[in-house]
Amino acid sequence: MKGLHVIAWILLVVGGLNWGLYALTGWEVGSLFGGMDAGISKLIYVLVGLAAVYELFTHKKGCKACGSGSSM
Repeated sequence: MKGLHVIAWILLVVGGLNWGLYALTGWEVGSLFGGMDAGISKLIYVLVGLAAVYELFTHKKGCKACGSGSSM
């Protein structure tokens, strides 16, 4: 499960950086692969979305700051 967590985390970072770049410059990472019409871009965006859902449901049990018994 650690491998899946690492992959999800990397995808979330990519997604976050993409949103930041888009907000600041109007350019998005998907344009490297042909824009939203390209299948690979859609696949990347779907994987980033699935990573977010995965982290949403599994993050708390593995996070030291968010887990039960935390004083934060």
